[in-house]
Amino acid sequence: MERIKLINDHFQNYKVYNIPKAQLVIADVPYNIGKNAYGSNPSWYKDGDNKKGESKLAGTKFYKSDENFKPAEFMHFCSKMMRKEPKQRNQAPSMILFCEFEQQFYFIELAKRYGINNYINLIFRKNFSAQVLKANMRIVGNAEYGLLFYRDKLPKFRNHGKMIFNVIDWESDNKKYLYKKIHPTQKPIKLLKKLINIFTDENDIVIDPVAGSGTSLIAAMELKRRTYGFEIEKEFYNKAQKWINLRRSQLNIFIEQEKIELQQKIDYYKKENRIN
Repeated sequence: MERIKLINDHFQNYKVYNIPKAQLVIADVPYNIGKNAYGSNPSWYKDGDNKKGESKLAGTKFYKSDENFKPAEFMHFCSKMMRKEPKQRNQAPSMILFCEFEQQFYFIELAKRYGINNYINLIFRKNFSAQVLKANMRIVGNAEYGLLFYRDKLPKFRNHGKMIFNVIDWESDNKKYLYKKIHPTQKPIKLLKKLINIFTDENDIVIDPVAGSGTSLIAAMELKRRTYGFEIEKEFYNKAQKWINLRRSQLNIFIEQEKIELQQKIDYYKKENRIN
């Protein structure tokens, strides 16, 4: 059984790939901020220094395919790929959407058209801001925004006895996950793992229609979920696939090491019992 699959295609073509329905759809949609994508970020300038002049990122978009993203088609896909509402309690599917602040209101109304009637606002609080070039002129943003969508029944919720707030600390990845940054809006694996852990169980299916760097798929794979993603841009797809393959191989080595250590413990206890 395939545990992880990244597809270099548009999510609209999902029927071709016979993908199973998801317990959780998770996506970071294009913000459609056009050529000012790096507007208040040091990356606009060479080495982040405005005295050195503009970098190649000045006046560019985050994504070449921004204009090809159709929110209604995206929401239609999500509604089709979320599994049906089960009869049993605390098993319903959900969707997590990272989006720009003002996009939230549009997506809330759009989701209702496709029967996804309920939502909870999410705020991801960082301890840094990308808007450093504006810091001497105004209050700068240190938050990203999101929405947890569900149809009618409250979704599967695994809080493990802890209260979960809708303001969630943004946990950056440590050296364990270090890999060169693939995508301008790449989300940390640690943050994605936290979200996937709350709304799914092992062997559940997680789908990302706009996978970008593939971090959502890596997070799901490492939590023993089955996961599928689409990424239309070839450059992002190739880099993401390379990273997925690397993490999968590291994970397999780790699992094999765990098996060896477990067998060693079993052999030790058997030997001790024979002696005693």
